Amino acid sequence: MEAGVMDFYLPEYLNANLPPEKRGLRREQVRLMTLSRKTGEIKHDRFYHLPHFLQPGDLIILNNSRTIPASLKGRWLRSGVQISPRVEIRLSRRIFDDTWEALIIANPVRVGDVLRFSEKLAATVISEKEASPLKTIKFNKNGSELLNLIYVLGAPIRYEYIEQPWDLNYYQNVFATHPGSVEMPSAGRAFSWELLFELKKNGIQVDFIQLHTGLSYLLEDHVDPKENPEEYHIPHHTMKKILKAHSSGKRVIAVGTTVVRALESAAKTGELSGATNLYISQESSLKIVDGIITGLHEPKASHLDMLTAFLPKHHLLHAYQQAIHEGYLWHEFGDMNLII
Repeated sequence: MEAGVMDFYLPEYLNANLPPEKRGLRREQVRLMTLSRKTGEIKHDRFYHLPHFLQPGDLIILNNSRTIPASLKGRWLRSGVQISPRVEIRLSRRIFDDTWEALIIANPVRVGDVLRFSEKLAATVISEKEASPLKTIKFNKNGSELLNLIYVLGAPIRYEYIEQPWDLNYYQNVFATHPGSVEMPSAGRAFSWELLFELKKNGIQVDFIQLHTGLSYLLEDHVDPKENPEEYHIPHHTMKKILKAHSSGKRVIAVGTTVVRALESAAKTGELSGATNLYISQESSLKIVDGIITGLHEPKASHLDMLTAFLPKHHLLHAYQQAIHEGYLWHEFGDMNLII
C-alpha cells in the first residue's frame, strides 16, 4: 500500500444507491458505527442513539451550506457553430457573482467556446487551469438571477453508484440555510429536527458554520484537497462557544470533513472566514476538533487520511473491514461513523 493511502476492497453492493427514505427508513434510522479514539473499540448502533455517546456540554458543529443543483446540461458552440447538442457541466467553485470554475464533461473545450443552457442562460469559457480539467466559465447572468436559473435548469450532481436521479430535497440537510455546496455536505444528512431537539434536551450543544463544498471527483480522479480551496465562514459567536466548551473540558464534535477543515484552518490562520485548502493527515495535530461524525469513505479517498488524524490507521482499517463484514452502506445515502 502506498504511503498515506488507505486501500481496501469495497463490494459494489455496499454502495447506497437509494436514499434511506426509499429503503423504508427515516433519516436518523441509518446505522452508526462508533470508534474510540483511545482504544479503537468498535460499537454498532443506530444514528438516533447518538445522544447516548455524548455528554452534556459537548458541542456539535454542523455545516449549514445548502446543496445547489450544480449539474447543468447545454449545447456546446464554437464561433457560433454547434459542436455538440448536449454537454454536461458540473459547477465546482464560485469565483465571482457570475464566474465559476467548472468541470465540462466533453472533448477539450477551448477558451471562447460558449455553453448555452437555455434561451436565458449561457456561459463562455474564459480560461483554463494548467494540468487540471477545470475551466473558468463566465455566465451572462449574476447574483440571485443566476442562482434562480441554476435552480430551474440544474440537477444534483450524481455519480455512477446512484442509478436514478433523485430530487434535490434528498441531497439537502434539514438544517441547511446558505446555498453554495455543489455536492451535499452529507455527514449532516442523518440529522432530523427530532434528533436535534433530543440532543438539546440532553444538554448537548449544537451550532453551525458554513463551508461550500466543491467537487470530490474530476472525471476519474479524486480531487486533491490541496488543489481545491473551499470557502468557509465561522461566526464569532460560534468560535466563542467552541473556546468555552474547551475551557470547561467539553468536546467539540465536527459533523463532516468540511467542518474539520474549516475549524482547523481557523485555528491555524486565526481567520474566521476565507478559503481553505488545508490537508489533514496522521501527521496533523488537531487544535479544535475532538471528534467527528462522518459517512463511510471509499478506498484511497483523501478523507480517510483526515480520519487518521483522529485514530491510528490500523484501527481505522480494522473498523472499515468490520463495517464491510456487517453490511454497512457507503456514500451520501449510506450509514454513519462517529469517532470520539
